Amino acid sequence: MATSEETTTKPLWLLIEEKFLEVNVQDLSGQGKEAAVKKIADEFDDAGYNFSKTGGMLLQLRWAMDDMMAVGHPMLKDLNDGIAALTLEDCLDPFAATTNLLDNLCGTWKEVKNADRRAVVIGFVDKARLDLLVKKAKELTGEESIRFLIKEDVASELIISELGITEEKLAEVVAAIAAEKAEIARVETLLAAVDGKPDDERIKHLITNNVAEDLILEMAKVDQAAIDGVKKAMEEEIKEQERLAAEAAAKKKAEAEGPSLDDIAPEQMIEFIDSIREIMEFSEEEKEIRVMCEQSAIPKSLVDIAVSDLDKLDELEKNAEG
Repeated sequence: MATSEETTTKPLWLLIEEKFLEVNVQDLSGQGKEAAVKKIADEFDDAGYNFSKTGGMLLQLRWAMDDMMAVGHPMLKDLNDGIAALTLEDCLDPFAATTNLLDNLCGTWKEVKNADRRAVVIGFVDKARLDLLVKKAKELTGEESIRFLIKEDVASELIISELGITEEKLAEVVAAIAAEKAEIARVETLLAAVDGKPDDERIKHLITNNVAEDLILEMAKVDQAAIDGVKKAMEEEIKEQERLAAEAAAKKKAEAEGPSLDDIAPEQMIEFIDSIREIMEFSEEEKEIRVMCEQSAIPKSLVDIAVSDLDKLDELEKNAEG
């Protein structure tokens, strides 16, 4: 028996066709037909239709029953079989799939192309498309199933219910996809900045801007060998930069420490030692002495002796004085 919900969501022709699925066509000759008409009419009356007293409805029922008896089975059987035979590729364009399905049916069921029926068939095709999408998604592993349905614009509620995931998990995947799209847009901007440049220059530009190798391969349209070559050249370049930086640091350190003892002229030696003695009058703390000596540009080699061996400092001073 039709429910009250069905009476408000399904057109009468579809409800009649669903009733026909319960009927044995071989029993419809003679009184069997009239008994079937009365039984169906009574059920529609119980569902809220004033069916038995509405001539138009009774005529619609009788005409549909005549068509079914002429063919030998209900129209809805052929429609359901056609829907069941659809593949995901068939349903990618629901409008075209509906047109093909109706073209196949109209040779037997002429009224199937009526506007009210076409709208229902489009709904059937779209439902079949969703079922097929979900079926394919369930064959995928991990997040790929979620990503597949998101890409196909399947409603969030359906993704959650059919895949058995939480709203939080769906939101996590949606955010990841958004981040990936943003990264693609960033790489497009980076590539635009080096458009027309040699591949090695384009690759280097992407690597230095922290673009993942898979995106470089895909978006820069280069091969792995080209990327490896640029990375090797960059490694050598980095090594050379590090070498030069080490040399510069060593030079800076040497300049800060000043000349070795052998490179200090006697006159300078005396001046430096006099300065050290003055500093040591202010403090006996090694750390403070070293800081003040450094500020006075006194060579580190001489300061090391001053804070560790005063006798040696006296000897150096004596030697400098001749």
